Amino acid sequence: MDKTFSSADDAIHDMTDGITLMSGGFGLCGNPENLIKAIHRKGVKHLDIISNNCGIDGVGLGLLLENAQVRSMTSSYVGENKTFEKLFLSGQLEVTLVPQGTLAERIRAGGAGIGGFYTPTGYGTPVAEGKEVRELDGRWYVLERPLRADFAIVKAWKGDAHGNLVFRKTANNFNQVMATAARVTIAEVEELVAPGQLDPDEVHTPGIYVQRVIKGARYDKPIEFRTTRPS
Repeated sequence: MDKTFSSADDAIHDMTDGITLMSGGFGLCGNPENLIKAIHRKGVKHLDIISNNCGIDGVGLGLLLENAQVRSMTSSYVGENKTFEKLFLSGQLEVTLVPQGTLAERIRAGGAGIGGFYTPTGYGTPVAEGKEVRELDGRWYVLERPLRADFAIVKAWKGDAHGNLVFRKTANNFNQVMATAARVTIAEVEELVAPGQLDPDEVHTPGIYVQRVIKGARYDKPIEFRTTRPS
């Protein structure tokens, strides 16, 4: 089945206000840049976004924040974004902080159909408030529930028309697990190849998890903060 779309705008044609959206990436590494820009152009609002972070001001998911398109963020890191800070402190943005490993496992559980899991991370802190806790073998654990989304947007290095994806190095981050945990997964790839050209042993995400594929028009691949010193 050919799952390719001609552009990022076409691939997100049915996104509407109020959806839950997973967005891959870690900082600004491995961000689905073209799909984020298409969502920005479409202007859908009241988005509940699940992502490790929310980019920086005017870059990555920060574009959507500045355009008042985001209602809530479920994240593990929220620094380096002054717009995020302002919206949160003014009560305009709902924020749920989740420890990074717990966030990854909650998404994985959502994709695997697991109803929940126990972790010691966060026990005795505000992270555990309102959640079931249980003592197992002399140690206390917190019950965490899975995360799923209406849409997931992910970025891969290579992909084929069937939706098989290969991620490159650190850009794998949350992309791989998020691809499994949404009703509709949209992947943008740097290189789009014909079916059969990918070595099956190198495929990270099988096409069964991916509904739509686009070839990214261009990539800025920004760096959050460039620090240099005299040579």
